[in-house]
Amino acid sequence: MASKKYLSFVGILCLLALGSFAQVGTTYNVLDSSLISKKNLPQHNEFMNNAYPFPAKPRNQWEIGVKGGIFTVIGDVPQTFPTIGYGIHVRKALGYVFSLRAEYLRGHAKGLNWKRRGAGLSDPFLRSGYPNFGPVYDNYKTRVQDLSLQGVVALNNVRFHKAKSGFVIYGLVGIGGSIYITKVNALNGTTRYNFAGITGNNVYSNRKDTKDALKDLLDDSYESSAEGAGAEGAKVFGESFKPSVNFGGGIAFRLGKRVNLAIEDRLTIVKTDLLDGQRWQNVVTSVGGRILSPDYDNYNYLTVGLNFNLGAKSVEPLWWMNPLDYAYSEINAPKHMKMPKPILDDADADGITDQFDLEPNTPASAPVDSHGVSRDTDGDGVPDYKDKELITPTQCQPVDADGVGKCPEPACCTTLDSLLKEMTLKQQGCGVGEMPSISFRGRAVTLSNDAKAVLTTVAERLRNNPNCKIAVVGYGESSKSAQQLSWDRVNAVINHLVEKEGVSSDRFIFKYGETGGDANTVDLRDGTNEEGPNTVPAAPHPNLRRR
Repeated sequence: MASKKYLSFVGILCLLALGSFAQVGTTYNVLDSSLISKKNLPQHNEFMNNAYPFPAKPRNQWEIGVKGGIFTVIGDVPQTFPTIGYGIHVRKALGYVFSLRAEYLRGHAKGLNWKRRGAGLSDPFLRSGYPNFGPVYDNYKTRVQDLSLQGVVALNNVRFHKAKSGFVIYGLVGIGGSIYITKVNALNGTTRYNFAGITGNNVYSNRKDTKDALKDLLDDSYESSAEGAGAEGAKVFGESFKPSVNFGGGIAFRLGKRVNLAIEDRLTIVKTDLLDGQRWQNVVTSVGGRILSPDYDNYNYLTVGLNFNLGAKSVEPLWWMNPLDYAYSEINAPKHMKMPKPILDDADADGITDQFDLEPNTPASAPVDSHGVSRDTDGDGVPDYKDKELITPTQCQPVDADGVGKCPEPACCTTLDSLLKEMTLKQQGCGVGEMPSISFRGRAVTLSNDAKAVLTTVAERLRNNPNCKIAVVGYGESSKSAQQLSWDRVNAVINHLVEKEGVSSDRFIFKYGETGGDANTVDLRDGTNEEGPNTVPAAPHPNLRRR
């Protein structure tokens, strides 16, 4: 009955733990060399140089655990009630799945047989003077100590569809040695017990009544040594020693990076039939000899314990970590993998990739603008790569298929040379070339760091071309607020060039509220053919700006 209560308690504890601990994501930075041991540093260095595909195994912490729980001897004499044992272990991971654990266990147990033995008595009762065929009730009290080395296998830390779990299920198997000492309660002081008054027998008696009668009869002395391991048995510290094999399993719940709660059950097999002090069956041969019992005694240890992770500059024990975590994280958000350089198609090899090229089949070596369209410097409709007269004055147009125009006779007071010079200057501008645009976000009027960097380049080009004037053009004629926003942005660009870059203010033509452009862009262009104020006009709607 008591054992059922303990099992119910452990079951409830498992359910609470499963419901209380959420999924956790423990990981580490594989690029951190401080977590790598000297032995694994060569592999780490090769990995960092993209010469080896796998990161080096990090140093991981040791686990030290303490535990306590129900210790049960499984033998010929039933154990009277569950008793407490305790233990301690040290564990170290050899990989993400396998680890080694050294464990010490100490447990105590008591047993009392409600079935009467009428023959084949054990040595303690025979030494105490009981007749070989007299009725007795076997009992014992034993203490067991166990030292073992176990291999532990984590069963659920390799996850393919989620990062980590808050618990680890594991199995274990190990070898070790057990020492034990067993006592029997055969005497009441110095006299034998009179079991004749106990009515129990092997078949018909009431088990509870028999046990109650025996508890009333027996004291708690356990003064007689049980039969030892025999002459062939080894002794350690004066106690019987036997090799042992153990196996079991458990589940550990992660409470934090350095502590976890473990529930574990372990069965230990010892090649002896004397943990409960009873070697012989309750039978007698025809010649009076006793028959050796064919089975052996074992003991079980059901525990709850706390485990602690120890170690600096180390990751958690590897059985808490998913070895696939780095691979999935790197695929999702690359931080180390060597990415190939992107290759963008440019079918006509004009320097403008196909996705931005508005004229994707320009002939080879033909000059194009930033949109991949063939240049037409003089605007005569013949692209430069076909134009035999690259700059045809407007008055000489239209032109023929080769881009050559027919110019009218010059006026009496203007020579052809001066006219051509004037037209050339208008077509070519002042030499400053194409100018960039400045972009603003939302309704902002302040310059971003990228915009300031672009304006620094513009100022340098203006200093190299001192005769050039620049038109600063803003767009947004749709409403009063749009006109005011356009005015503020043009003013911000000119103020920056004047105040921060030292360009004279009379070199700018102030134009705002223009049509045909992006309202979030201020264009800069050659002002040779532009008209407009070169002083800052009054703000059109300043009251809207304040709002």
